[in-house]
Amino acid sequence: MSLALIDSHIHLDMPAFDTDREAVCRRAGEAGIRAMVVPATSASTWPRVHALCNRMPHLYPAYGLHPYFTQEHRHAHLGALDEWLDTHQAVAIGECGLDWFIDHPQPDLQRRYFHGQIELARRHDLPLIMHARRAEEEVLQTLRKTSNVRGVVHSFAGSEEQARQLWQLGIHIGLGGPLTYDRARRLHRVVASMPLEQLLLETDAPDQPGSGHQGERNEPCWLGEVAHAVARIRDEDPATIARATCANARRLFGLPDLDVSEAAPAGERVHQD
Repeated sequence: MSLALIDSHIHLDMPAFDTDREAVCRRAGEAGIRAMVVPATSASTWPRVHALCNRMPHLYPAYGLHPYFTQEHRHAHLGALDEWLDTHQAVAIGECGLDWFIDHPQPDLQRRYFHGQIELARRHDLPLIMHARRAEEEVLQTLRKTSNVRGVVHSFAGSEEQARQLWQLGIHIGLGGPLTYDRARRLHRVVASMPLEQLLLETDAPDQPGSGHQGERNEPCWLGEVAHAVARIRDEDPATIARATCANARRLFGLPDLDVSEAAPAGERVHQD
């Protein structure tokens, strides 16, 4: 029997899914995925994510300005995001954050958009979905200086000490496909020692496929493999991991408590503003 799980981070709006999006959602449902959080990455994608989450069941939108697309963003987009959130229901602000890995990081602009979205999260009482590639320490220190902020650092790749400091701040750790590789020893140590109530599972699909799926488009139906990897590392029952991480996602994002037997047909319209 498949585990009932929540994919806390998936870019289901991306063109990689344009040819078979409903089939992807059907496979996800058959694999036990009961909800998916879909974060938008730039102002141009907010309407697309909104329409997708209105049209298909058990998809929940987040809206943000991703550091990878800093060259597309404009300062006015922070005000536009504030107004968008006034009229469009969201479960989080994001994907936002910092990325020091990209070729042209534009650090001052990245910080401006990240700090601006932190303030919007406080104003709208929403959690943050944070990207922190090669920037875990600065994201951590920024959060340490800011009160009344909750959220998740998705696809965490930092140190054990950084993870410890994040969960001590009440910030969740999001983990996906990279955890399933034998060589991911540092992530294994993080998972083994962290409080289970701070863990979220994700795919980040279509990116970051897990072990055995190298070179393939990632899909939410493979999230169970991440849950089983966590269970092996922690020597716990996979069902315990599933229940805990679903409860964590529902609590952080304000998701409904979906019955594990519930499965709406793909394409059914369930969300309305």
